[in-house]
Amino acid sequence: MGYGFTGADIDFLTSDVGVAALRDVDERPLDSASMLSDISILRAAHGDRTAALVETTRLRRKAATKIDGAERWLLTDDAVQQATPTPVAVRRAQRLEGRDVHDVTCSIGTELAALSTTARTVVGSDLDPVRTRMASHNVPGVAVLRADALTPTTRGTVVLADPGRRAGGRRTHDPAALEPPLPSLLGAYAGHDLVVKCAPGLDFDRLGWEGEVEVVSLSGGVREACLWSTGLTHDGVRRRATVLASDGSSFEVTDAEPDDIDAGPVGEWIVDPDGAVVRAGLVRHYGARHGLWQLDPRIAYLTGDSVPEGVNGFRVLEQIKYSEKTLRQALASRRCGSAEILVRGVDVDPAVLRPKLKLRGDVALSVVITRVERSAFAFVCEARRPGGSS
Repeated sequence: MGYGFTGADIDFLTSDVGVAALRDVDERPLDSASMLSDISILRAAHGDRTAALVETTRLRRKAATKIDGAERWLLTDDAVQQATPTPVAVRRAQRLEGRDVHDVTCSIGTELAALSTTARTVVGSDLDPVRTRMASHNVPGVAVLRADALTPTTRGTVVLADPGRRAGGRRTHDPAALEPPLPSLLGAYAGHDLVVKCAPGLDFDRLGWEGEVEVVSLSGGVREACLWSTGLTHDGVRRRATVLASDGSSFEVTDAEPDDIDAGPVGEWIVDPDGAVVRAGLVRHYGARHGLWQLDPRIAYLTGDSVPEGVNGFRVLEQIKYSEKTLRQALASRRCGSAEILVRGVDVDPAVLRPKLKLRGDVALSVVITRVERSAFAFVCEARRPGGSS
């Protein structure tokens, strides 16, 4: 659950004495080996302020890879878990450049920080009084109010919302169990320009959303889906995949692009599209852009004679009809000692399969197991390598 911060904690942490105390605490390791002794030393120096100081320091360290400038922020554990990574927030803010934006679930201010550099005006609000004070500290100069997200309080703004995704302490994918409930949120802002950050596991087709669904990944991991109302979409786009890399590069795929590709025999390479492309249902569009084709029209693997720049590919060495025995023999003949196993469309658990393969050699390989038409095949490949035409 994490420490429960109070208004008195914020008063202290933002005072000169509190800032100096945080510098003192930050000199301690606060790791599992030192925690007991660190707490004892800090309690002697800071008394009953120790818990708030230690929690703030640990949360700043935890958030450092997620939130730019986290070393000066005030945070809660739940807020850090749900906070939008800075590169994702910046990308969304770029789409809202020049607009007046109201973040109605601003929490500790991660979206506000990005919007403050692109939007014409920015307002934040939240029902939690502690988080609104944290947001005011974290993003100085932005107006932050206490308000219920389901009660419209501004006019002419783009409304941004990030409903809480935990119910009873557990993550939920039920739209009605979000906080605030997604159906209630959509009803409250019907007719408004609306942007809603959601978990990528939601069933958007059942939701009946008429605008755009954007699925975003960062550094290879799918981070979120974002609903954009029709007034904020362009060129008839209903699905978008946004792929952000750690080096700052990015690309997008939308359903406005061609998707005319066929299924056919495996080429020199197998390409496993980024998770955002798969979740957004844009595998065919991505394949058409890069001259690739599918192994099977219902499976998300692509194949071709080259690999798109910046993408990892698997160079096919051998194709076999899948069984544990035939795969074990194929890997043994290539002196395979370690294998990365990817599975799609076949009921195989890589963790269960790997020890059964009895790998003994000194060569690292990759194995792609998938369904092609009605049969399961295994493709023995060279270990995954950075993309680029070969």
